[in-house]
Amino acid sequence: MKALIFDSGALITLSMNGLLEMLIELKKVFGGKFLITRDVKYEIIDRPIGVYRFELEALRVQHLIDIGVLELPESVKVSDESIKKRTKELMNMANHTVQFQGRWVQIVSDGEISCLALSDELEKQGVETMIAIDERTTRVLVEKPTNLREMMSEKMHHQVEFVQDNLEATFSKFRIIRSSEIVFVAYKKGLIDLRGGKKVLEALLYATKFKGSAISHEEIEAIKRL
Repeated sequence: MKALIFDSGALITLSMNGLLEMLIELKKVFGGKFLITRDVKYEIIDRPIGVYRFELEALRVQHLIDIGVLELPESVKVSDESIKKRTKELMNMANHTVQFQGRWVQIVSDGEISCLALSDELEKQGVETMIAIDERTTRVLVEKPTNLREMMSEKMHHQVEFVQDNLEATFSKFRIIRSSEIVFVAYKKGLIDLRGGKKVLEALLYATKFKGSAISHEEIEAIKRL
């Protein structure tokens, strides 16, 4: 069994580009589970459903749950309690990594870290997992935590202190994919019903970039050559 776990940011990027329905066919090709945690559901459905500006996007994601494309952790026999416990542990480690003027800087939030926690629980069951996250900080935490100090210093316009030195042992096991790469897979599988050849792929990749996916121009050009 395998599973793709979605953070709210990746789903928002797809929704804002009119690409959520693509997940219906992509799941058939994937042959595994598409999952979201309760924290992600709160961020993308429960909280915005009462805000006129975001209501339609929330309803679109809820529809994917209603038809079984997106599922919650109980569908794979993972309890909310176990996810909450592991989320708290991972949050505590990540958010005690960077200091500014003697204070800890919160670098991650419950939603994206709950996705890592669910991945941890599924790996215990022997389930192969990948996590769809567009947010840059969590990706750096997973892929190259030593870059956190420079990244957070740029973000805060001040030098920060990097405190943790054992992050790689905890976070490097997670596998991250962005909405841009999900769209690329869908394009390669012929699931994007648009004409225009390579221009379609270029348009899709830049659309995800401008709506929230942390992907560079150079990375887009590299993907186009694949």
